[in-house]
Amino acid sequence: MTISAYLDPNLVVFLEEDSRDGAILRLVDVLDTQKKLQDRHAFHAAILEREKIVSTGIGIGVAIPHAKLEGYHEFFIAIGIQKKTGLEWNALDGSFVKLIFMIGGPDHRQTEYLKILSRLTQSIKDEERRKRLLKAGSVQEVLDLFRGC
Repeated sequence: MTISAYLDPNLVVFLEEDSRDGAILRLVDVLDTQKKLQDRHAFHAAILEREKIVSTGIGIGVAIPHAKLEGYHEFFIAIGIQKKTGLEWNALDGSFVKLIFMIGGPDHRQTEYLKILSRLTQSIKDEERRKRLLKAGSVQEVLDLFRGC
């Protein structure tokens, strides 16, 4: 299982939004445009509801908002990169978020979800990879940084 298997060039976005909710909405819109969502409003609501439980801002400038819903068959990951000042996300370490990995998929495949989350977390702990993601000038550069991960 590799993270790159869940990535799609159409789901990598360089964000201009200046708020957490704006960034979430933009990624949801991209997922919906790319036909990844069965119900855009339900997915968006599930993402926001998850944020109410505890922030998905894991620290080191990264957030991993996620929702698992009934009726989905495959997992997907949308990547949002905000190169400016970062976004207030109520992150565990208080840092502003610049890298967002939005995960969605089926609610009945918890083991696969945990593997994706573990693999993703492991790959983004690499400080050099995070720096290179923030310097990336193209979608292909972003995808290349996850090749083999």
